[in-house]
Amino acid sequence: MSESQPNPALPPTDAIEVTESRAFESWFEYPIRVQPHHTDYAGIVWHGTYLTWMEEARVECLRSIGIEFADLVALGCDLPVVEISIRYHRSIQLGMQAIVKTRMTEVTGVRINWDYAIVSVDGQQLYVTAKVTLVALDRERGKIMRQLPANVKDALAKIAGLHGN
Repeated sequence: MSESQPNPALPPTDAIEVTESRAFESWFEYPIRVQPHHTDYAGIVWHGTYLTWMEEARVECLRSIGIEFADLVALGCDLPVVEISIRYHRSIQLGMQAIVKTRMTEVTGVRINWDYAIVSVDGQQLYVTAKVTLVALDRERGKIMRQLPANVKDALAKIAGLHGN
C-alpha cells in the first residue's frame, strides 16, 4: 500500500451518547459481580457477558412491575431482541462489582425500547451504554403481534409513563 488510509469513522452513536448525558435517578438498578466465567483468559469481562447482564436487568425490571417471563410464555408472548447498539467505554475486571442500570424509554406499537448504562458502584465510572429494541412475538404463530396484550401494556405503562388507549 502506497498510502495509509485513515480509519473509517465509527457509525453514528447519537442515541447512545444521549444516554450518557442523562441522569440515572429513574433507572432500575441491577448489581453484578464479575465471576471467572464472565471473563476471558486475561480476567477482563468478555464482550458478550454485558448482553447477558443487560437481559438479566431487563427481566428483573419487568418482574419488579409484575411482569414475569413465565407468564408471558403462558400467554404465548415472547419479547425477542430485534435491534441492539452497544458502546464499550471501559473494561471491567474479575472480582469487580458494577451496577447495570436500565429503563424503558418508549413503547411504539409492539416495539419496546430500552436504555442501559453499566456503571461502577460509586457511579464514577461508565463502562457500557446501550440501546435495545424488543418486539412482541406470538410464539404459536411465530409472527409479530399486532398489539401488546392488554395486561402487558398496562404494566409497561407503570414504568414508561405511558397512558393506555
